[in-house]
Amino acid sequence: MQTTLADSFRNTPEGDLAESILRSCVHCGFCLATCPTYQLLGNELDSPRGRIYLIKQVFEGATPTAKTQLHLDRCLTCRNCETTCPSGVEYGKLIDLGRALVEQTVGRGVRETATRAALKTGLLSPTLFNAALKMGQSVRGVMPNVLRSKIPAPEAAGEWPAPRHARTMLVLQGCVQPGLKPNINAATARVLDRIGISLIAADKAGCCGAVAHHLNDHDDGLSAMRRNIDAWIPHLDAGAEAIVMTASGCGVMVKDYGWQLRDDPAYANKAARISAATKDISEILVDEREALKPLTAYVPGTSSARDGIPCGTRSSLPKKIAYHPPCTLQHGQKLSGGVEALLTQAGFELTAVAEKNLCCGSAGTYSILQPEIAGQLKTRKLGHLEADAPEVIVTANIGCLTHLQSGTSTPVRHWVELLDEALGVPAF
Repeated sequence: MQTTLADSFRNTPEGDLAESILRSCVHCGFCLATCPTYQLLGNELDSPRGRIYLIKQVFEGATPTAKTQLHLDRCLTCRNCETTCPSGVEYGKLIDLGRALVEQTVGRGVRETATRAALKTGLLSPTLFNAALKMGQSVRGVMPNVLRSKIPAPEAAGEWPAPRHARTMLVLQGCVQPGLKPNINAATARVLDRIGISLIAADKAGCCGAVAHHLNDHDDGLSAMRRNIDAWIPHLDAGAEAIVMTASGCGVMVKDYGWQLRDDPAYANKAARISAATKDISEILVDEREALKPLTAYVPGTSSARDGIPCGTRSSLPKKIAYHPPCTLQHGQKLSGGVEALLTQAGFELTAVAEKNLCCGSAGTYSILQPEIAGQLKTRKLGHLEADAPEVIVTANIGCLTHLQSGTSTPVRHWVELLDEALGVPAF
């Protein structure tokens, strides 16, 4: 795409990056077919190609308006367009640039500013979030259905094995996941413990930085990244093999630390090291599949044994499940097939799900800031997930999990919890 930057952007880091990305786009339109907002709204400006044109105009000197901001805000940043694009356009980086630039010029109204500030404060403070969650859960039983569906019932985490193995890995606890679904990381620790890996959490690590980053507070996002790097580097120096992510939304952000801090002389090298060490739990377990095989020698819904491994009665486990791959896993991290392979190896039957590539509408804070579009996408996604009457829906991201659960009575869980429950007698 031919681009002529305005003088104010020439020879600047932002301008050079934008120009490089814009010139890689050949405006073929393949992205329109896989863009969720374009499919719903039918507006070219609510497609990747349309948003690219809007951002191009701003970098060429046009004055953005509230309408420009609206179309950029409506983007889910699902990055399905990147998977589809034959030219390798780095749309995710471009939309970040465009949003930040437009917000500097257009600003936000008082109500929008307050909402975004409240989201950032509430979601990034475990103390505030957990207090509000517990208050909501205490009165959940008398709430109208529309409100009750948005507040999950209290859940307890199972046992987290104490460190006892020579092999260790780190885990990011996350902002809201420990309060909403505390068993996810505990289940991950139990699975890894069975194959001889101890999972630990660094005390000073916190939010991955994604919430602030996607709310255009890039300074706060970078501060969160630096704090986590400082918390994790000593553990990597001491021999921790990897930083395990159980929320794919956090994983795609942490894997991007090297890029985000590339120009920071004090953190660039450390950030690149953190990104290289970061793995989704599915990546770890795919690499450890041979160690898992003796532990998954059963068929859900039966009592069986194989190769002399006693497996016990697993009749309470679901057999037929539907899997929703989050956008941050399949498009952001480019990881596909691993979860399905692990669940199939464990004996679960995965249903066929149409439009697996499309976003469920969660997208971090999107479901709060754009509830109408998010609700339509949720309904569409659940229609496909429930088409074959699964007993359970599983996913790999806390945002997708809670968003989908708010629209269905079918249990929605993290896939690693089912794998944990399916494992046979521990090998260690």
